[in-house]
Parts: sequence; C-alpha cells; structure tokens
Amino acid sequence: MTSTRQFHMNDLFRFNNVNLDVLTETYNMPFYLQYMSKWPELFTVAEAPDNSIMGYMLGKSEGSDTLWHGHVSAVTVAPLYRRLGLAKTLMEDLESTSSNVYNAFFVDLFVRASNTLAINMYEKFGYVKYRRVLGYYSGDDPEDAWDMRKALARDDKKQSVIPMDRPVLPQELEW
Repeated sequence: MTSTRQFHMNDLFRFNNVNLDVLTETYNMPFYLQYMSKWPELFTVAEAPDNSIMGYMLGKSEGSDTLWHGHVSAVTVAPLYRRLGLAKTLMEDLESTSSNVYNAFFVDLFVRASNTLAINMYEKFGYVKYRRVLGYYSGDDPEDAWDMRKALARDDKKQSVIPMDRPVLPQELEW
C-alpha cells in the first residue's frame, strides 16, 4: 500500500530512482531545502511499503490578490510506479492544501510544449492551457512552455483560467 507524507531531509539522499529520469527536472540542494523550509506541507512524497520513494510533489504558494495561487514546481513518479494514479494523488493533495490552507484562487504549473503526455494528463486532471510562454525553457534544448491552470473553490467564477489570446515572454510573467 502506498502512503504519502511530507518530504524529509533524508529523502534527498533516497530519491535518485525518481530524479534520474529524462522526464524529471533535477534541481540543486538549496532549491529543495528552500521548499522544505518555506512550504513543507506542499513538498510531499509517495512511499512504497518497502520505504522506497515512488514519487514526489514539489509545490509552493505565491502571488497576490486574485493571482494568489498554489504552484506545482515538480510532480514526478519513478518509472516503475507510473500509471498507478500517483501523480493524480499528489496533485490532488497540493490542490487541497492550496485551497484549504492557503485559500488560493487557482493552481498553476509550467510544462514543456512538446510534452504531450504530461499535457494530456494535466487536462484529465482539470487543468487548462492558460497561456503559452515563449522560450521559457532555456539551455541546450530551448523550448516554449504551457502555463496550465486549474481554478479552485475561491475562484467560483473561474476567472483565473480564462485562456489568454496571445503568447507571453518569460519577463511578462507576474512572479
């Protein structure tokens, strides 16, 4: 049986089976430590009965006024445990915390425009393509991103998810 819990410091030494995958963004240690100290309730792990890490969610809260929201920085599941519903469980946990603890208007995430598998998964979870961000991903393989959003209970008119009619540049992002 799978269990979910807050990410612990020692998990940083135990999650290579999840992070060493081409579909997963890997960050430096200070990045993970910042999330653990500022938003511990939005940094969760799915753990197998043998205590191995099956996947994790890295999230935060940010913005102001009607742009106050939860943000998915990373959600990833080890290849061995994909297609079991773990990503959905981790996403629902972040959405619930964003709504019930942070009273956010929506949850957002950025995904590579070419990652149709992930885009389709997020759309099944109720996310919409809010806007395209030109050149969001830089480096050896520069690429656009989709900013995808899902309205939460506080946004009862779903104003936060009305798609923009034009793409934006990274410097135009609010946060």
